[in-house]
Amino acid sequence: MKLDVHAAVQTAVILALIGFVLGIWLGVRAIREGHRIPFFRLRRQRVAGGWRRILFSILLGVFAIVLQRYTEPAVYRFFPPTAAPSRTATITLTPTITLTPTITLTPTITLTPAISDTPTLTPTPFLPPAIEARFQSTVTPNPDAVFSPLKFAYRILDGQALNPATIFQNPVRHLYAAFTYDKMLPGVQWTALWYRDGKLVHFETKPWDGAIGGYGFTDWNPPLEEWLPGNYSVQIFVGLDWKVVGGFIVQGEPPTSTLTLTPSLSPMPTLTRTPSRTPTPSKTPTATWTPIPSRTPRPSDTRWPSQTPTK
Repeated sequence: MKLDVHAAVQTAVILALIGFVLGIWLGVRAIREGHRIPFFRLRRQRVAGGWRRILFSILLGVFAIVLQRYTEPAVYRFFPPTAAPSRTATITLTPTITLTPTITLTPTITLTPAISDTPTLTPTPFLPPAIEARFQSTVTPNPDAVFSPLKFAYRILDGQALNPATIFQNPVRHLYAAFTYDKMLPGVQWTALWYRDGKLVHFETKPWDGAIGGYGFTDWNPPLEEWLPGNYSVQIFVGLDWKVVGGFIVQGEPPTSTLTLTPSLSPMPTLTRTPSRTPTPSKTPTATWTPIPSRTPRPSDTRWPSQTPTK
């Protein structure tokens, strides 16, 4: 039975916590018993011993916290995790396919002009050129960067997968691929490819925004109906260098989404008023000018010339 670094650290943390709880309990018990002793010197010795046990338990609890948080990353700096070999359970090499020494896969692989649905049979994973064209970082990758084997789970806590598994039954929810890493450079381009039966179904590529060493993950959260049954694999690249690959199996048919038609409100027809008929204006009679006849003097108004008296 091989004990890895993670299991050893967890075992030490559990033992330290047990010692912490036991020491607190024994210390409190010793103090209570000491107060019951009638002799002053024995009582003082018993109480002092209880307090020493409590102090030691507190130090043991602090040691457990430090051990949990800092020991594993520090160990990985001196003993980096080894990359897991690629899973070849679904790829069978027949005697008719021979890999000759003349075929070399360099970081500038240009086997296909775009993303191929049926990848060619290769001994190691490769990065499609269409994804390589999305690179943004100019930082040169560290060739000594290492990744631990991938663990798949629905949830992660402090970077670690909770209840990891390799077989999942539909309906499958948000899935994480967790790992530990070391000797990464900030800003270097890293890529995660998700395949289903050899077909690329999801990927993410971006500059590295994590620390030099620690915990990391890649995730995929598609709609439930996209989790089709089959063999899935996840490949991790740093720059153009492949680092680790892991796989899992999805079984069962995914739930199908039902299309529900929501009735839309049709606009009500608006009443358009027909303009009322405007009566035609009647003709205005034109006034005619009639000259008023001049006034004729009446006879009574005519003055006759006076008679001149005769001499």
